[in-house]
Amino acid sequence: MTPIGILVALGALMAAMVLDHESVASLLKVSSLLLVVGGSLGATMAGFDLKRVKRIPKVLLVVIKPNKGPKIKGTIDQIVSIAKQARTNPLILEEFETDDMFLKKGIQLIISTSEPHRVEELLNSEIEGLKERHTVGAKFFSDMAGFSPTFGILGTVVGLIGVLGQLSSPGKLGPAIASAFTATLWGVLLANAVWLPISNKLKRQSSDEVAFRQMVIEGLLAMQLNTSTTELKDRLYAFLAPRERVDADKKQEKNEASGEAA
Repeated sequence: MTPIGILVALGALMAAMVLDHESVASLLKVSSLLLVVGGSLGATMAGFDLKRVKRIPKVLLVVIKPNKGPKIKGTIDQIVSIAKQARTNPLILEEFETDDMFLKKGIQLIISTSEPHRVEELLNSEIEGLKERHTVGAKFFSDMAGFSPTFGILGTVVGLIGVLGQLSSPGKLGPAIASAFTATLWGVLLANAVWLPISNKLKRQSSDEVAFRQMVIEGLLAMQLNTSTTELKDRLYAFLAPRERVDADKKQEKNEASGEAA
């Protein structure tokens, strides 16, 4: 939704200008955009090392591509299923296959480590590493949002310096001043309609991923302690929204009824 949201914000500005009988074309001043975008980008890059800056294009792809978030319900079903099988055949854990590398690593730790606190410690270290990586992208764009209005004001100052050179031509002052303030408009607009929304989305995605991995840890530790299926479900369903819990319970009841009928 991020690209759509940005377009809605920009569209609102354009619509407001049209309603006020202003020319939308007056916003398209290349020099103002170049100063605001280029200046903000350069100042932000100055605060990062090359290794982190190279991650930014990939981060942008994450923002642009549709993202449904972690498959919480499917993972819960996976954990509950493997836990049931492991009670009668512990060796099934060694044959467990999944596309989720975090869950797979957790299963491998359960197999190789008999101490639950050690498993929790190692998996939490993975989460801390994830947070650090995700912080880079969010911080980059929040810094862009901080620099953008400043460079917009700087662009306006540069424009006004040019205006002062035209004091001998009063008829040109109005359009020149209006053009000078275009930079400030773009600085504020890009900060609030582009850079901050991107930063906020990255923070939310990171938060969702962390919560998902914490759920996986909860399930794996319960599995290692040989918790009953009912208690395991209760622990994991706590990570679902109330509506999702109701739907999951209805689906389970339906499956149980079908099994009894068969």
